[in-house]
Amino acid sequence: MTNLAVQAVPRVRIVSDAHARAVELGISDIVGALQAQLGQALLGVIVTKNARTLTRWANGTVRPPQASEQLLRDTFQVVELLTSAESPEVARAWFMGMNPQLDDESPAEVLSTGRARDVMAAARAFINAG
Repeated sequence: MTNLAVQAVPRVRIVSDAHARAVELGISDIVGALQAQLGQALLGVIVTKNARTLTRWANGTVRPPQASEQLLRDTFQVVELLTSAESPEVARAWFMGMNPQLDDESPAEVLSTGRARDVMAAARAFINAG
């Protein structure tokens, strides 16, 4: 087996683990984890909701609409992928900064427009470059 093949196995596992966690966790747990990792303001930019709404989603008193839930799960999957390879601080900064893979828009802004696949591709490129 070549070094390239050996290196590819852990990356596939990381992507698979991030996906599994995004699917298996309850939505209130995902919102809480995203609030802790990204902060309410940045998460609010992504889902275009205020802190009060995010708090209700996190404590389970209100369930987010389906489109918001999908966006939250997609965002969580990207966070899980990034934090498997980088520190939480780097992952948070990555969501805020201009990204050349995304035409110099921030991943948070791109996610808010529903382009989760583009953000995931940019996240994979980022961790593969590191």
